[in-house]
Amino acid sequence: MKIKRFIFVIVTFFLLFGPLNIVTPDVSGSTVDHSIYAALLEKYVKKGQVDYRGFKSEEAKLDQYLKVLEKTDSDNLSRNEQFAFYVNAYNAWTVKLILSGYPGVKSIKDLGNIFKSPWKKKICRIDGDVITLDDIEHKILRPRFKDPRVHFAINCAALSCPPLISEPYRGNTLDRQLDDAARAFINNPQRNYLKDNTLYISKIFKWFAEDFNNDVIGFLIKYANQDVKKELEAKRDKIKYLSYDWSLNGK
Repeated sequence: MKIKRFIFVIVTFFLLFGPLNIVTPDVSGSTVDHSIYAALLEKYVKKGQVDYRGFKSEEAKLDQYLKVLEKTDSDNLSRNEQFAFYVNAYNAWTVKLILSGYPGVKSIKDLGNIFKSPWKKKICRIDGDVITLDDIEHKILRPRFKDPRVHFAINCAALSCPPLISEPYRGNTLDRQLDDAARAFINNPQRNYLKDNTLYISKIFKWFAEDFNNDVIGFLIKYANQDVKKELEAKRDKIKYLSYDWSLNGK
């Protein structure tokens, strides 16, 4: 009888109040030590231009930072810290990839071949595995976080890429940093501009249109400054995508 009464009470509770929402603790206090990377970025990245010679001279320090990332258990990070972790991992491992061919590399594409692109090389030691840059971008960042601003945060070492910033991404400042990156890229007249009723924009918006909900204009307007916004809201006849310059974003 006691068991039947217990079951009756439980069923009645669920009917009245619905299932319990068990909230797992947010381990937002867990962070990653980006100090080594921060010092390198501040020293060797100026206005998006990367001093790969400088990075090469302190490659051992970059390796120390990559070891920090390798030892990090991303499951113990909050959502924002995870997002920042993978963005920094992508960017830092891209620098490491360039250094593997520096100074003889003029484009990241030089580090691939007809059988395998540089983004498909298993070089990134993360979460107890060795994965590719494509894995970080297309299997983690894009599907897990579903934030189109990621395209302005990750840097593929090319001139047409949104620039590498001079600081690491961090969980507690992530939203502001992503907004700043999106605004800087969208309002750069060398990257996107309107001419003779034709809007010329980066191919990023073509390659990843679905990430922008197939409403690139709406996204551009959201982050454009007032002058650019007025131009975007004006009548346009067509959109053209600019050629992508894969030349190295270095000195």
